Amino acid sequence: MTDVFGLSHKDASPTTSQAAHEQVVFCADERSGLRAIIAIYSTALGPSLGGTRFYPYESEQAALADVLNLSRAMAYKNALAGLDLGGGKAVIIGDPAKDKSEALLRAYGRFVQSLGGRYLTACDVGTYSEDMDVIARESEYVTGRTPANGGAGDSSILTAYGVFQGMRAAAAHSYDTPTLRGRRIGVEGVGKVGHRLVDLLVEDGAEVIVCDVDDQAVQRVRQRHPRVEVAADQAELTAAELDVYAPCALGGALDDDTVARLRATIVCGGANNQLAHPGVEKLLADRGILYAPDYVVNSGGVIQVADEIGGFNMDRARAKASQIFDTTLKIFGIASEEGVPPAVAADRLAERRMSEVGRIRAIWLGR
Repeated sequence: MTDVFGLSHKDASPTTSQAAHEQVVFCADERSGLRAIIAIYSTALGPSLGGTRFYPYESEQAALADVLNLSRAMAYKNALAGLDLGGGKAVIIGDPAKDKSEALLRAYGRFVQSLGGRYLTACDVGTYSEDMDVIARESEYVTGRTPANGGAGDSSILTAYGVFQGMRAAAAHSYDTPTLRGRRIGVEGVGKVGHRLVDLLVEDGAEVIVCDVDDQAVQRVRQRHPRVEVAADQAELTAAELDVYAPCALGGALDDDTVARLRATIVCGGANNQLAHPGVEKLLADRGILYAPDYVVNSGGVIQVADEIGGFNMDRARAKASQIFDTTLKIFGIASEEGVPPAVAADRLAERRMSEVGRIRAIWLGR
């Protein structure tokens, strides 16, 4: 791959992996150190919405692969969340603890603004509501802002709530009761979303075991919930006796080896792109493990920031996020009726909405 970051702004020429995307933009500002990629997968349902991930990728290729996957997932997520929004995503290459600055964020905001509203940004891994306030000084197409600036604040609140609703739906489907009381839940990753999910699970009466590469994150959870158990790592967690495995760290948690040792009967978590490669959903189904598609159950966050576009109201956003329970149950029902894994059923449902509503949006309004 050529060093596209030597250029100040460039629309990528479609490659095989980019062909399905409407637009992929490489952005750079040498003086601030900004290197970013914005990927717009689809605007069939409306402007593309997706967060900005600030992460120290090992290579530009790795960053590009991630943003392409994440933007596609956002299109499907927004479709199944019932939003009139398409799917997009952005990544900033770097260590947010070292490289993030006002100048870098404002430079990034200029690139977001240059797309004229085709892409709306929000928080993701490595970015926070306070960062969105800085970006918004250069762009009007920013959500997930602080409450002091009219925003929804931390989107992990409803992300975790939505995962909890999806997990309740999986329990209703598998155990005939929409509660996690008495169930043993393994949560991998107790950061912004994971620690809030633990709060909800403990409140519901579940037994929780956690793991995280950040010992401080684990200790913060233990301080709030002393009875929570701790696994040494992901391998130990997934090999434990669990009812539900909840991946809430980065993507790719479910590969062949993990599925082979997994003893849980349900997988439902907040991480994006949990399936390491196509076919993992069938491996889970063959082992009798119910998979709640990640982009369905973790859509509470995007519901929260999308509500901000029209003037944020938490009660309204929470009520819409509660519908994740019904959507997840519907997907399990379709999967059973059609004899396909839930991930396939979810894809079909999302693609149907993008096709049907996208066609209607193409009707000329005469203005």
